[in-house]
Amino acid sequence: MQLLRLGAPGTEHPAVRTDEGVVHDLRPITPEVDGAFLAAEGIARTRRALAAGELPVVEGEHRVGPPLAGIGKIICIGLNYSDHAAETGAEVPREPVIFLKTPDTVVGPHDEVLVPRRSVKTDWEVELGVVIGRTARYLDSEREAMDCVAGYVLSHDVSEREFQIERGGTWDKGKNCETFNPLGPWLVPADEVPDPQRLPMRLWVNGELKQDSSTKNMIFGVAEVVRYLSQFMVLRPGDLINTGTPAGVALGQPEPKPFLRAGDVVELEIDGLGRQRQQFGQA
Repeated sequence: MQLLRLGAPGTEHPAVRTDEGVVHDLRPITPEVDGAFLAAEGIARTRRALAAGELPVVEGEHRVGPPLAGIGKIICIGLNYSDHAAETGAEVPREPVIFLKTPDTVVGPHDEVLVPRRSVKTDWEVELGVVIGRTARYLDSEREAMDCVAGYVLSHDVSEREFQIERGGTWDKGKNCETFNPLGPWLVPADEVPDPQRLPMRLWVNGELKQDSSTKNMIFGVAEVVRYLSQFMVLRPGDLINTGTPAGVALGQPEPKPFLRAGDVVELEIDGLGRQRQQFGQA
């Protein structure tokens, strides 16, 4: 099954999609798919409600919003694929590189993404998102880390490279522009993803394949990322971790680099986690 949220921006409501593609309303058991829902065994409650026939079917077409509400923080891992580090001229990190995105960058998987004013280097990045379901502090093992994962989601870590790299300070200026984190279409429970390190991932720009890789190529896998982060911050239910992108971004391509412009269309997917499509507009 897949958890999702339907409706206009700001008024989304929770739903669940079965493996047969039937969408059911989740409001009989929860007002939202958020950290509180995940911490209160919401996924197990959803399965019981589906089995009991307690959730009405959702009819018609609806906008798909981001599948997770009330995100506490978004922690991102930079340079987590060796081929991506190489293409950008960076050294392969000895420890995970951490930066943050603000939750208000999150939009739906098919919403418009805005190229920032004065941007000349807006870039794409397909990523595996990890959603936390239990509070994690100072975890001792990767097994403990995986017990804290509620599920996985397709995430688009849009970046502005001039803001990020050439304007001084930290990376945050190039990562937190409006609409810079399309998320979804759905959240897949962790126990329905047999191996998060065996997920093929792809991204196209205007129909041209740009990224074609797999999460097996991560430098630091999901379990180690969660364990490592818990040594420096408390991870709470509803937090999101963007785990990095493989090679194929605009920054790593020959001159003239094909950075995104208004009118471009980006499509991305991770096997089992769905597909996104965004048309880029001008802020």
